[in-house]
Amino acid sequence: MTMAPGGPLAHQQIALVDVLDRLLAGGVVITGDLTLRIADVDLVRIDLRALISSVNANVPSPWEEP
Repeated sequence: MTMAPGGPLAHQQIALVDVLDRLLAGGVVITGDLTLRIADVDLVRIDLRALISSVNANVPSPWEEP
């Protein structure tokens, strides 16, 4: 979905705290690959997969003891 440059959200300002609150409420998945190579030789490779979300009574922590 693309918004037109003059669409309803074009000039709306949202605080960074509000954006983080909305993302954490639903959860965010971050994935990425990083490869450091010199002269076409791979020296370091890092694969990143992270799930970031808030924890509350409805969604308990996975590390909580039963």
